[in-house]
Amino acid sequence: MSDDRLARVRASFEESARVKRETVEASGARIAEAAEIVIETFRAGGKLLAFGNGGSAADAQHLAAELAGRFEKERPGLPALALTTNSSDVTAIGNDYGFGQVFVRLVEAHGRQGDVAVAISTSGRSENVNAAVSAAKQRGMRTIGLVGKGGGKLAGLVDVAIVVPSDSTPRIQESHIAVIHVFCELVDAELFAEISEA
Repeated sequence: MSDDRLARVRASFEESARVKRETVEASGARIAEAAEIVIETFRAGGKLLAFGNGGSAADAQHLAAELAGRFEKERPGLPALALTTNSSDVTAIGNDYGFGQVFVRLVEAHGRQGDVAVAISTSGRSENVNAAVSAAKQRGMRTIGLVGKGGGKLAGLVDVAIVVPSDSTPRIQESHIAVIHVFCELVDAELFAEISEA
């Protein structure tokens, strides 16, 4: 095995761990606040809509799957939707209205007052994501942003912004997944305290 390759593996893991530590130091209180919004939404009978582009679309799907399926406890499924998963929706809206309106139209279709929108963007500059946040706020939804690279425009649009202090897209995405798992852990702990882990 190449010593250079092993050194690179170790450096990548160490950098990922460092960024996660810096994220919780900078945004730990905001992560807890955002989780509280998600918990309150479910407790009141609302739903969660998550969206993003590319790797952030995959993260939105990951969040929705953990909530609608299960995280660590055998508990009822929770109403969580990733707005990125229906290819007919995405392509029809993109074709008819332009890609910048894809998430706006889906927020209009599925979002209601009392729901929560989780917008995910490594840069905070994705126009379709930012437009959907504005649409969600117009509908009376609470909004959470998972961002990096200083937060971009998105950080100023959402109710709670969790900004990963990094300019590296892979490190930002790794931290976003860690935040998503914390959300799910807190949801399980607070909404289903009486259920033991599976």
